[in-house]
Amino acid sequence: MGIMNIEDFIWTRQPESCRIAEDRVEVVTKPHTDLWQRTYYHFRNDNAPVFQMETEERYFSFVVKTDFTESHHRFDQCGIVMYLDSENWLKASVEYENEIYQHLGSVVTNNGYSDWATTAIDASVKFMWYRFSRREDDYCIECSRDGITYSQMRVCHMYQGGGKIRFGIYACSPEDSSFRAVFSEMQMMECQWKAHDGQQPD
Repeated sequence: MGIMNIEDFIWTRQPESCRIAEDRVEVVTKPHTDLWQRTYYHFRNDNAPVFQMETEERYFSFVVKTDFTESHHRFDQCGIVMYLDSENWLKASVEYENEIYQHLGSVVTNNGYSDWATTAIDASVKFMWYRFSRREDDYCIECSRDGITYSQMRVCHMYQGGGKIRFGIYACSPEDSSFRAVFSEMQMMECQWKAHDGQQPD
């Protein structure tokens, strides 16, 4: 584990364009791309580009820095993803809203239904680190402003997430927009989400 080999990653769907180097990935989004399934809005979007690698490691953490300085249109977003298939995936990102605030949030989609957990952050934030951790079929998503101190965003269970998985990065523009997202400092490491030390399992 450690610095990741970018050659292990493959596109599930291609972005408008991209530049891939050893230490960074730059993605230009296509307009009208997104990931969402059914809940509340009653539509399904499944066309966002995702760049992922496969693993059977049952305990690990993945860290990436995102730079979304150029996001400028409602719902522009980039972040981490674990895309298993169209009805089973999770993502975390900062989603542009307007010149005042953005949404820092995560979506978990199990068996074809999405949820959205979100909080508003200032529009001046243009960088975010994410840490995605796996403990068998349970997952933790954390975020950081400086890449050092992380805060928990959510803990979730993935019904299809117990075997071989794919995880990585994504960027999309759900409306008529396009922007450049930059990903760097990608690392895979020993699981930083430690075993629970409180109430014992049933």
